[in-house]
Amino acid sequence: MDDVLCDYSHAHAEALKQYPSLGFPQSQRGFFENLVPIEGGIETVKYLKQSKDYEPYILTAPSEHNPLSYTEKRIWIEKYLGFDFVERLIICSNKSLLKGDVLIDDHISGKGQENFEGQLIHFGSEEFLNWNMVQKVL
Repeated sequence: MDDVLCDYSHAHAEALKQYPSLGFPQSQRGFFENLVPIEGGIETVKYLKQSKDYEPYILTAPSEHNPLSYTEKRIWIEKYLGFDFVERLIICSNKSLLKGDVLIDDHISGKGQENFEGQLIHFGSEEFLNWNMVQKVL
């Protein structure tokens, strides 16, 4: 979710500029709920849901610095993808515990991505810089 569907890094950097002494800006109330969507992500996920070939779920790791991240991520999903996707939201710290054919993530390791049994698409990498490039592979 973070830095794949919503722009976590930009919000994090801006919060640090505004509050330089704040070590973990993601710990502030409203941080996750107010993240801006990444161009093309919402449209692609909605398209995949309508496709007979895909059954998309949103897998996201919680912020250990913000217990509200669970609720705020759920609110974000409903706001941008609709209530139907609330049932498709999985919040888990170890992404290798889940099964699937494809995992689209902004990191290749750190939260179990390196042990995911399906194909890992490294979103934001040179090969998959944006959603247009991901769509070509899907």
